[in-house]
Amino acid sequence: MFTAFCFMFFAFTLLFSLFSVVIFVLRLKLGCKCEICHAYLTSSWTEEFDNLCDWFTHLLEKSATGTIHIHVLGNTITANPENVEHILKTRFENYPKGKPFAAILGDLLGKGIFNVDGDSWKFQRKMASLELGSISIRRHGFDIVSSEIQSRLLPLLSSVSGKQQVLDLQDVFRRFSFDNICKFSFGLDPGCLELSLPVSEFAEAFDLASRLSAQRGLASSPLIWKLKRLLNLGTEKQLKQAIKLVNELAQKMINQRRETGFSDRNDLLSRFMGTINDDKYLRDIVVSFLLAGRDTVASGLTSFFWLLSQHPEVESAIREELERVVRSSDGRQQIASYDQIRDMHYLHAALCESLRLFPPIQFDSKFALEDDILPDCTFVRKGTRVTYHPYAMGRMERVWGPDCLEYKPGRWLKDGRYVPENPFKYPVFQAGQRVCLGKEMALVEMKCVVLAIISRFNIRVPNPKQTPRFAPGLTANVRGGLPVLVQEKAIVS
Repeated sequence: MFTAFCFMFFAFTLLFSLFSVVIFVLRLKLGCKCEICHAYLTSSWTEEFDNLCDWFTHLLEKSATGTIHIHVLGNTITANPENVEHILKTRFENYPKGKPFAAILGDLLGKGIFNVDGDSWKFQRKMASLELGSISIRRHGFDIVSSEIQSRLLPLLSSVSGKQQVLDLQDVFRRFSFDNICKFSFGLDPGCLELSLPVSEFAEAFDLASRLSAQRGLASSPLIWKLKRLLNLGTEKQLKQAIKLVNELAQKMINQRRETGFSDRNDLLSRFMGTINDDKYLRDIVVSFLLAGRDTVASGLTSFFWLLSQHPEVESAIREELERVVRSSDGRQQIASYDQIRDMHYLHAALCESLRLFPPIQFDSKFALEDDILPDCTFVRKGTRVTYHPYAMGRMERVWGPDCLEYKPGRWLKDGRYVPENPFKYPVFQAGQRVCLGKEMALVEMKCVVLAIISRFNIRVPNPKQTPRFAPGLTANVRGGLPVLVQEKAIVS
C-alpha cells in the first residue's frame, strides 16, 4: 500500500513538472516574439534593472503614449493620467477587479471588499465608509497608535540606542503596523513589537499567505498554481496551511465577541457584527482590512526614512515645524495632538512626496468587461488586463517635470500650505469610486511615527546610497530590510 502511494505521488509530481515545462516552452515558442515579451519571458531585463517596476518605468518612459503591452500576459500597462482617470472614473463600470484577480486572492480574501465587484463591493464600501469616516473611530485609531508608540516603539529604539547595534527598521515598522491593525480590526494584541521581538505565529502565517497569494500572479499561466492547489503541492500546500491558521484565529475572535458581546467595543469586527451575521463574510471583510493596513503603512515608513537619511534638510524642516506647532506657552515641547498633526503642512508634503516616489502599492490591475479605447487611442480588447502603475507615474518627466526623480517636498506647498494634486496624476491611494477609505488614518499613523522618532532619535542608514531592491509581494517590501543605527538625542527641557 505504501509503495503504491509513493508511486502515485511520484507520478503526480513528475506529471506536474512536465506540465509546467510544456506551458513555459509553449509560451516561449508560440507566444509573442516582440522584444518586450522576450525580455519578460527570459528575464533578460534583470541584466540592466534590479526591479521589475524599474524596467516597466523605463519602457513606459520610452513609450510615446505612456502605455505599453505585455502580450504574453494579456496586460496593457499605462502611466498616462488621462488613461487612469478613464479607467477609475469615466468608464469605472467597464473596469472591475475581475474574476482572474479574484481567483488569485480568493483563498485569502474571500469576498472581502478588495476582492469583489458589484453589489457586494458597494455594500461593503458603504458600510466601511460610515465606520471609517466617523470622528470617533479615527480618534480610536489615533489612541491605539499613540499607545503603541509610547509603550513599545520608543522603548525598543531606546534599548538599542548608542550600542552600534544594527536594527532592521522595516521589520520594526511591520511589527508596529501589525500590532496596530490587529487591535483596530480584531481588538487583538499580538504583541509583535515587545522588546524581545517575539515570533508571532499569526503574523508569520498572515505574511506567508500574502506572499504566496501574490506569487500566483507571477506564474506564467494560472493553470500552474491551480494544478498545484488541486494536488496540494509545494507553495499551494503552504498557502493552504497558512490560511487555515488565519481562519482559525479569525473564527476564535468572532466566537469570543458573540459570547462576551460587542456593542460596547470599537474594533472593526465588533462594529461590523452589528450588521452582519455571516461568520465567513465577517472574516473576509476584516482580513481584507488587515491586509490593507498591515504592510502599506510599514512600506511607506520604510521608504520615508530611507529618503530622510539622504535629505537631512527635510528632517530639520520637520523638526522646526514640530517645535513651532506644539510648543506650549511656557516654551516646553509637548506631544502633538490629533488636530495639531493635521495642521503640519510640511510634514504632510514630505510624506506625500515620499509616497510619490515609493508607493506601497506599485501597480493595480483591472479587467475590461467590453472592448474599449483609452484616451491615448490604445485599443483594449474585452477580457484584457489593464494596469495603471503609480510607481512609474511618479518617475515620469511628462507627468512631474524634469525634476521628477528628485525628492522635493516643496512641490506640494504654496505659501507654506499643502496643495493636493490631481488624484489621477497621483493615484497612490487609488482614485475615483475606489479611492482608499483609510487614507487619512494611514497618513496620521505615519505622521505620529515620524514625529515620535525624529524628535527623540537620530536614525542613520549605514549605506543610504544603495538603491532599494523589492521582494515580490502585494506591497513594496525591501529585500534585506532597512538596517539602521539609532542614537537617542539629548532631551532639552
